[in-house]
Amino acid sequence: MSRPIIKEWVRIPDLAWLALFAVLAVAGPVRTPGFLTALFALAVFQIAESRIASFGSNRGSFAANLLKMALGFIIVQQSGGLTSSYYWTLLIPVISAATTLGVGATLLFTVLACGTYLSFFLLLAPGLYVPRDQIPELAVRVLFFIAIGYLTQRLAEAHRMAARRAQEVAAELAKANEDLQEAEAAVRRSERLAALGQLSAGLAHELRNPLGTIRASAEMLRNSLPEDNAVASELAGFISTEVDRTNSLVTRFLEFARPLELRPQTADLSETIDRAISGLERHSPPYHVTVYRNYSPDIAPFAFDAELLERVFYNLLLNAAQASPPGGAVTVKTRALEGMVEISVIDRGAGIDPRDLEDIFNPFFTTKKEGVGLGLAIVSKIVDMHDGTMKVESEPGKGSVFRVFLPYP
Repeated sequence: MSRPIIKEWVRIPDLAWLALFAVLAVAGPVRTPGFLTALFALAVFQIAESRIASFGSNRGSFAANLLKMALGFIIVQQSGGLTSSYYWTLLIPVISAATTLGVGATLLFTVLACGTYLSFFLLLAPGLYVPRDQIPELAVRVLFFIAIGYLTQRLAEAHRMAARRAQEVAAELAKANEDLQEAEAAVRRSERLAALGQLSAGLAHELRNPLGTIRASAEMLRNSLPEDNAVASELAGFISTEVDRTNSLVTRFLEFARPLELRPQTADLSETIDRAISGLERHSPPYHVTVYRNYSPDIAPFAFDAELLERVFYNLLLNAAQASPPGGAVTVKTRALEGMVEISVIDRGAGIDPRDLEDIFNPFFTTKKEGVGLGLAIVSKIVDMHDGTMKVESEPGKGSVFRVFLPYP
């Protein structure tokens, strides 16, 4: 259990810093108490900085670098000032600024490092001066500050740009993978629709004739029965009723299998949705739900098959109403996107089991007791004919959102 904690708190860079400062403290030319105290403080702060959350922001990082600059000043001052062999400790905040902050902060701390080091000219004791032959050495040290700050900043910026490019590529790959999965699902759905459509058409045509014979026979039987045989008459009536119900189901199969002809004409999307809502209120049983309209005024009339899309919205509204509790609400929302228009049908009903999300557009898949499973299959077929796409978001117990995306000029 302790290994993850050790791995988190003991890092390779920390060990490197500890080794460096330990060597400086033990084998360095200066061992005065003031020097060792400042060196130890810089070592502890350099290791602890990454573990202190307040130093994670730009402002915190700026303050941390100022503190390192102050500790570097004390170390240089305690070890000889201008002639100190530890002048490079002033580079630590410069490198930190280059790796964590921007160009401006790097330039600022580079100037501060140069100014801090050159300030020791002012701290020379009276009568002391810098030999002329040491001036080039001091100039090289100052140029060293500038070169290290510039190079570190360039390397850090290149690393940041590479990281941003990697993130952008990862986001593009994730989007491409999502689009590919959606395209594969659409292809699989289209293949299933085509195969089941052919099967449904053949089966429906074969069933129509025997159903007609059975119904006609039942009617003849009921008409030929004596009036006092009520049981036989009732059974003959049951046969006729069930044949009519089966024939209605066969008609729906044929409707699903029949090739639809797209007749696009310029029409108003809001009016088409309004007709679907009126159809829901007029033809369906009372579901005691309120339909709210949230239409975007930015969507101008465009070309689509208004009759077919009305069926799409009617089916989606019907499913939303059936999924909603009595007194619930269904919202229809439209908005214009770049090159697309989005129509969302939102309910707050029972939701869809995540295991069923990929199958809900398959023909004959249904979770309703009396459902056939063709409504959403026909919806998907019509949307595909318009070169559109569909997405479903659902959470059990909280509701569903069906989104239809259509090309919009």
